[in-house]
Amino acid sequence: MLCLSEIFCSIQGESTFVGLPCVFVRLAGCNLDCSYCDTGYARLDDDSEKLSIQEIADRVFDYMVPLVELTGGEPLLQQETPELIHYLLGLDYTVLVETNGSLDISPLDRCAHLIVDIKTPGSGMVESFHLPNLDILQPHHQIKFVLVDEADFFWSLDFIKQHLPKLKYKEIIFSPVATSFKPVVLAELMLKYRVRARLQLQLHTLLWPGSDRGR
Repeated sequence: MLCLSEIFCSIQGESTFVGLPCVFVRLAGCNLDCSYCDTGYARLDDDSEKLSIQEIADRVFDYMVPLVELTGGEPLLQQETPELIHYLLGLDYTVLVETNGSLDISPLDRCAHLIVDIKTPGSGMVESFHLPNLDILQPHHQIKFVLVDEADFFWSLDFIKQHLPKLKYKEIIFSPVATSFKPVVLAELMLKYRVRARLQLQLHTLLWPGSDRGR
């Protein structure tokens, strides 16, 4: 059984799949406490539903959308998450998995599209990243840096220079916390330093400002 916070259908607001209709399976529980967390209600599993893999798959099917994202919280905390991913892939869904990067991703089906966070100093969780994950990443996986301020931007450049040049993945995402780091400032910095990354604004927050659930 899996602890489920919510399932809903919305527009994918992040990653290279941005703009597509997507079913979000938000699993409950998280092992981190990031400063900018916008899904605090999913950090604990006190109010979660307990559902089987089949029950979750049935709810996903009802939306009739081929793109599914497993998110949280931190979905990898739950023992049955790898099996859920494999099951959904077997039903011909395109499966995205958003993970905070602190846990081993090796048990996950490599056909899934992983979106792996690398926590910056501004998150308050900078020591959490599981470095061996870098050796497991596939070309279709994505790495995301959520940037609280300019200091996070330069820290991320140093991390990329130190750890990422040897990798063959294609996508690095820079996502600013808009309340503390203006997107236009990040855009100018990325142009100035010729950063080979994708600037990402959270589309869902632009479409539905102030909405904290179901969008």
